[in-house]
Amino acid sequence: MMLTRREREVLASLRRDPLAGAQAIADALGTTRAAVNVHLSNLGKKGAILGRGYILRQEHAVVVIGGANVDVKVRCLAPVAYHTSNPGRSHTSPGGVARNIAENLARLGTPTHLIAAVGQDPAGERLLSETRATGVRIDHVHRSTHPTGTYTAVLDADGDLVVAIADMAATDGLSPEHLHPARELIGHASMLVLDGNLSAQALAYALDIAAPTSVQTLIDPVSVPKAALLAPLFSGERTVFAVTPNLAELGALVGRRVDGGDGELIRAVAVLHERGVQHVWVRLGERGSLLSTLGEGRHFLDAPPAEVHDVTGAGDAMLGAFVHALLTGADPVDAARYGHAAAALTVATPATVRPDLTPRLVEDALNAPLRRTT
Repeated sequence: MMLTRREREVLASLRRDPLAGAQAIADALGTTRAAVNVHLSNLGKKGAILGRGYILRQEHAVVVIGGANVDVKVRCLAPVAYHTSNPGRSHTSPGGVARNIAENLARLGTPTHLIAAVGQDPAGERLLSETRATGVRIDHVHRSTHPTGTYTAVLDADGDLVVAIADMAATDGLSPEHLHPARELIGHASMLVLDGNLSAQALAYALDIAAPTSVQTLIDPVSVPKAALLAPLFSGERTVFAVTPNLAELGALVGRRVDGGDGELIRAVAVLHERGVQHVWVRLGERGSLLSTLGEGRHFLDAPPAEVHDVTGAGDAMLGAFVHALLTGADPVDAARYGHAAAALTVATPATVRPDLTPRLVEDALNAPLRRTT
């Protein structure tokens, strides 16, 4: 976003007094009201101010749209015995892919807005209160007639996921009409993050808002079933900045099973590039990840060593940290390494979002992984 000297002066005046009128700005700058109106119009077109009232655009502000729910995590105290009861411990906390990503971003210092749907119930009130307390802006969260969603995860004694059940009726009901009031915010975001829990209609609407102002959009497929529903959106008609599947989700996006071999993995990634995706970041579990950039090659990144306490939220931390690093000037490969470090820090704790997460903590934990380029 390139501003002229006079546009910067007008913007500085608005930062000092957001309620200043065109005549007051003109008097302060020694120019005419008509000239200021032209500058205000240009600032609006460039996204430096948002709509009426001269709402100032936040630098590096991210909009995250998708799931927000209550996480119920149950961890077995011994090896899982199927078809019977197991001794364990349970824990309830705020969750949801989009909400978790937003909290990770806010804890890292990136201004973040969450657009989601929660119920008009005590669980929704608690979810919003605790999310707001982390620094996430929740002005555009929709209060649904459905109950607040829940995500119930059963973990084995090692902290690995055995099975999860998601009740996401509130998120399923998030429609374009609920996103419409936030269209200016979405259209002027520094980055838009969408999670695959959204309906195809809501996803398409958000992408269409972002396209005219060239907002970089990142999509997390969330799960294999959701990825299969997302696949038609990757048609080449829209340019998508990045998509972040795991191996199974990648297969669902391209319509065929993808094994762990490098050749098949690279061919599947190429399909998404052909369909308009600039960056494809494939999470490969203990192997690390593959980051492929259209026209710039592929990088295999090793996952840093981590003592696993609970895997829940690792992917959300990884993605949030990736976006934060990109917006603070990192190239995509270094941003991916930053994401790996945040994920390693997260799995080492029982928390879905690590409450002491800071840029300093990630930087201290960041060990440069080996990478190979093909």
